[in-house]
Amino acid sequence: MQIDPTIIEALKAGKTILYPSDTIWGIGCDSTNEEACRKILEIKERPATKSFILLADSFQMIEKYIPEFPDVCYDLVDLSDRPLTIIYPNAQGLAPSVLAEDGSVGIRLTKDPVCLALIRSIRKPLVSTSANISGQPFPTNFSNIDPKIKERVDGIVELRTNDQLSTPSQVIKIGLDSSIQVIRS
Repeated sequence: MQIDPTIIEALKAGKTILYPSDTIWGIGCDSTNEEACRKILEIKERPATKSFILLADSFQMIEKYIPEFPDVCYDLVDLSDRPLTIIYPNAQGLAPSVLAEDGSVGIRLTKDPVCLALIRSIRKPLVSTSANISGQPFPTNFSNIDPKIKERVDGIVELRTNDQLSTPSQVIKIGLDSSIQVIRS
């Protein structure tokens, strides 16, 4: 998947982007860059108390930021028939604003070629939050994204702009004791 080099440069420089994800259109940035994450909060007019979902390309990448998690996570991802976000405990090395108050973070392994190209270009998880003003419905296609969002981001991935994207991920929270709590089915 060929991504416009200016988008990659923007991500590496701590900027924000609008992009099609494996679920819906998202706003993203380098998940280790606190300034960029705070800009996303401003773009979305979202309170700082809400955490973000991150996209990663592999468990190897997740292991850099989640020092320990139950082996059941591997099975959950393998058996899932649609995108699955797992909320992991005790995250480290990420921007503080991507973490929940308890230090956990939601991460989804993606197979989407656009997302993989973005993640691999920065070699870090990518923030993936819906491309809407907080409290508004998420847009199912590019043309439904609020013009304010398009104006406020630093770059737009001009791929799949005619696609209908409308499948939010399943979300589960995993405990170190392998307990599983379904947040969104």
